[in-house]
Amino acid sequence: MATAGKTITCRAAVAWEPKKPLGIETVEVAPPKAGEVRFKVVANGACHSDLWIMEGKCWDDRMQWPMILGHEGAGIVESVGEGVTDFKPGDHVIPLFQPNCQTCQFCKREDTNLCDTNRDSQARGEMPDGTTRFTCRGKPVYHFLGCSTFSEYTVVPVASLSKIDPAAPLDKVCLIGCGISTGFGAAVNTARVEEGSVCAVWGLGAIGLATLMGCRAAKAKRIIAVDINPMKFEVAKKFGATECVNPKDYNKPIEEVIKELTNGGCEYTFECVGSTATMNSAFNSCRVGPSVATVVGLVAVGEKVAVSPLPFLFGRVWKGTFFGGCKGKESVPKMVTMYMNKQLMVDEFISHTFTLDGVNEAFDLMRAGKSIRSVVKLQ
Repeated sequence: MATAGKTITCRAAVAWEPKKPLGIETVEVAPPKAGEVRFKVVANGACHSDLWIMEGKCWDDRMQWPMILGHEGAGIVESVGEGVTDFKPGDHVIPLFQPNCQTCQFCKREDTNLCDTNRDSQARGEMPDGTTRFTCRGKPVYHFLGCSTFSEYTVVPVASLSKIDPAAPLDKVCLIGCGISTGFGAAVNTARVEEGSVCAVWGLGAIGLATLMGCRAAKAKRIIAVDINPMKFEVAKKFGATECVNPKDYNKPIEEVIKELTNGGCEYTFECVGSTATMNSAFNSCRVGPSVATVVGLVAVGEKVAVSPLPFLFGRVWKGTFFGGCKGKESVPKMVTMYMNKQLMVDEFISHTFTLDGVNEAFDLMRAGKSIRSVVKLQ
């Protein structure tokens, strides 16, 4: 392409500092170096993880400002760096905020989706060589989770990119880059929900709804949705909830309510809020004996949970999940295919659509609890 090897000037939403709206800026995007790919971002989901960073609730204190947020994107490869053979211009792609190099000690294991590659540089918002491909107003701008998809063009390491079906609508399947995969995978990959089981899901945002969908796909018998916003209950039922509970309707702890409803507790619970209080509630809503509580929501650096160790002695398991246990280069294309075959709900998550100029409005709706997922179209 005519732009290959050249710096591209384009628009991006830049987070200059915490607790401030994103600034719509003109940025320069340098060409990809060895082992890197530059792609045109077509669409991007507004994810709660982006909002957390905007509000200064970083889960890694190595992050650097200013940065370009966005990690739930999809686009088309514009050019590739030296040595890249897995991608070519024109390929349709989804970036991976959880890299998948396929060669490190973690990628070779069946029981984890973690990856050793670029771990420290990604946490600092840098490319593997310790530099950034973005500049704005003459200053370096840092990357976010190896993706930075609130930019019309971005550069990612090869390990942080998956190739998908070119027939898939990019303004829909971008959501598979985080929210849908994280929630669905938490149920089917991490917790491994069994057919006929009883489950409960705290939090009915996009990730919680995707978790409900995963529990339903695993053929759970009862799927209890827990949220303090009853306006979300009808939507939750469309994604698999068999019943809905509002903790505000009771004058006792929600774990007591859940145990009464389920004759002793659930076999699987999922915390999709990002609150230590609901993490404790989800853990304490599990039954005595073999049961699994899975933490899906993020918390800020320094927050802690405290539970009695006794339930562990009787077989309860407390798990965490990152990206739903998905190995991105395999799982993301597979889920796109599932969507194309009408085996996975995606369109139903999209409640609002914006251009890049409306990105702050997308996050305002999220703060107010008035959206499921907003898609920001960049092209």
